[in-house]
Amino acid sequence: MARQLRAEQTRATIITAAADLFDRQGYESTSLSDIVEHARVTKGALYFHFAAKEDLAHAIMELQSRSARQLTAEVDRRGCSSLESLIRTTFGIARLAVEGPIPRAGLRLATADISVRPPLRHPFTEWLELATRKLLGAVKESDVHPDVDVEAAAHSLVCFFVGTRVAGRSLDPVGRLPRRIAEMWHLLIRSLVPVPRRARYLTLATQLEREIRTV
Repeated sequence: MARQLRAEQTRATIITAAADLFDRQGYESTSLSDIVEHARVTKGALYFHFAAKEDLAHAIMELQSRSARQLTAEVDRRGCSSLESLIRTTFGIARLAVEGPIPRAGLRLATADISVRPPLRHPFTEWLELATRKLLGAVKESDVHPDVDVEAAAHSLVCFFVGTRVAGRSLDPVGRLPRRIAEMWHLLIRSLVPVPRRARYLTLATQLEREIRTV
């Protein structure tokens, strides 16, 4: 039992170290030797758990996907409107990214050249389906203009969301991510939501950003 526990702890240490490097340096620029040094483990320990760097990326994306699905389920249980649920989910993912390297790496790995193996699904695909589903619901609930191209809006939202971290990471500390997500939503709300309903969602985005900053 003690040996199994040590093995699980070593695996977790390696994953966390790899996630930190993938986020800071990028997947392509990080070698297994870098990960061994950063995790302070032997090469034998790393190869015992992971045969290749791609296997590490998959482990990180699996953890990120699991946490995102749990977050989505928690938000859905609150009985929010579709648009509020989508806004809360994006801020929830931002909170996770602020708090730990694995969700941050998951955002960056979404743009890496990695062949995702089933049953794992590419994070972009999962996020795109979530955004499309919630925006369609928001149209039915009259929170989004009926003439909005939902597919295009969902694609733009996901690209915007991932880009706030990936493209801006060299300019902004991760603590600025909630502010960038709030800016994203303020722009999207003004373009997607009918005027009578905007104030509610603009206030929500501001509130959720403030909650993350004060944690």
